[in-house]
Amino acid sequence: MKIVRDPLLWLIALFVALLLWLPHSAALFSALFPQLPRPVYLQESFITLTVAHFALVAISSVIAVVIGVGVAIAVTRPGGREFRPLAETIAAVGQTFPPVAVLAIAVPVMGFGEQPAVIALVLYGVLPILQGTLAGIAAVPQSVQSVAQGMGMSGWQRLVKVELPLAAPVIIAGVRTSVIINIGTATIASTVGASTLGTPIIIGLSGFNTAYIVQGAVLVALAAIIVDRGFERLAVLLNRHRHAQ
Repeated sequence: MKIVRDPLLWLIALFVALLLWLPHSAALFSALFPQLPRPVYLQESFITLTVAHFALVAISSVIAVVIGVGVAIAVTRPGGREFRPLAETIAAVGQTFPPVAVLAIAVPVMGFGEQPAVIALVLYGVLPILQGTLAGIAAVPQSVQSVAQGMGMSGWQRLVKVELPLAAPVIIAGVRTSVIINIGTATIASTVGASTLGTPIIIGLSGFNTAYIVQGAVLVALAAIIVDRGFERLAVLLNRHRHAQ
């Protein structure tokens, strides 16, 4: 019998096993935290919280990618270069602005739920993507640009067929950083009524229930590691594809 040696598959299997086991882990957490009357979070399914968490991260990350890559492309074109410092400054301010403050401002306008959380995550996730795209496009050799131009390619063709493919590994690195940040940051969305893996953490903090905090934190940390390994695998595949060409 062949043993699977892929660490990513083992991590995914561990994550799924934890999701299925945690609702039945009362004996362990009762032993670890004997002072707690309810040592296991059972108000919502951990599977439901995980799906909601990843959906929130996916939506906000897609929006951040569209904004970050789109703005980076715009400010590296001849007509938009003068706006590059402004774009970088706005993106930097968006990330330095605390997500909790964004939620506090957005909730009175948009109400409780996922919408204010998406806004906070997008603001927090744009900067790494913008910087990664700018760095990737800047790293494309000028000689390659000249050859593409000499072949009669238009500006749009050079962007799609030359610049973006060559910049892809650096862009992916920026997206990787943004998504990992958002996986952790999404936990605070539970403070405004969104269902995430941060829900047991927030309830645990408010109720002094350390077991809830541990259960939510372990799942969030493991999810971040799995996604990080997935992006690492994607980067390796992109590099192999580039070297094969």
